[in-house]
Amino acid sequence: MATAQASDSNPGELDDVPGWFPPLDQVLFTWLLERQEARGVRGGLLELGAYLGKSAILLGHHRRVGEEFTVCDLFGGEAPDGANRAETRKSYSSLTRQAFERNYLSFHDSLPRVIEAPSSVISKEVDPGTCRFVHIDASHLYEHVRDDIGAAHDLLLPDGIVVLDDFRSEHTPGVSVATWEAVLNRGLRPICLSTQKLYGTWGDPEPVQEELLAMLRERADCGLSVQPAAGHRLIRTRAHKDIKPPPFPYSRHYTAPGPQQQPTATLTSTPPARRPRSRSRRLAVDLLPPIVTRALRRALSARPPRPAPNG
Repeated sequence: MATAQASDSNPGELDDVPGWFPPLDQVLFTWLLERQEARGVRGGLLELGAYLGKSAILLGHHRRVGEEFTVCDLFGGEAPDGANRAETRKSYSSLTRQAFERNYLSFHDSLPRVIEAPSSVISKEVDPGTCRFVHIDASHLYEHVRDDIGAAHDLLLPDGIVVLDDFRSEHTPGVSVATWEAVLNRGLRPICLSTQKLYGTWGDPEPVQEELLAMLRERADCGLSVQPAAGHRLIRTRAHKDIKPPPFPYSRHYTAPGPQQQPTATLTSTPPARRPRSRSRRLAVDLLPPIVTRALRRALSARPPRPAPNG
């Protein structure tokens, strides 16, 4: 996961918010949350580690009346131990609570409940057995992730869903160890795996897996494989290049393109026709040194258009 940089501009769309929330995970979050809502599942939403709010903004869109959405993050504050402080300085130096709140309020009328503290406090701040969806994306250190998973187990409803970020990233082996330890020894049952995240439950994963498989098989923009491992059915999905995130409301700062602005090209738009190059021009581009090729292109582009023949 590369380190994103905070932006001082107000976001107009969700993808304008800096952070690491790929389109495939936006699809999975949206589908799982809407599935809960369609079945009348009620409960709190919780995010441990929010960065600049990209995933929190989507989660907040699914908070219903009477449900509490809690976000817990250090927001650049003092970490509880030396290793955590070093990680915070390296990856999150640009993070501030003000930047998170500005981004969130661009899309929502009010903030979630914000706890500016290490994730270790969450068990004292949220009642056990009250959450339907927990997203863990705080520390990358094994001991912290292990404890965050334990807290999620206690806070979730019996069939609630937990999402673990960076469970197989090259630079976060502590997350991988804590995640698979939970699967092998602590009763966590995987629902599916994306490139960055493991989606799981301490309930029965089979009903949601069957519906998820049906949804994914209908999408041409996702790859899919199913593999057994240690008594678990692992549904692995990956995004194709043409995948797009699900529709999401614009922020209050969004400005539609004006009449003088050219619309952004899409994958379905037809590119403008190109004049075929002569054989000699193709050979020049292929064989001449780059500096000569660039000079030739400039000269050709500056040449006035050839007049049309009479008649």
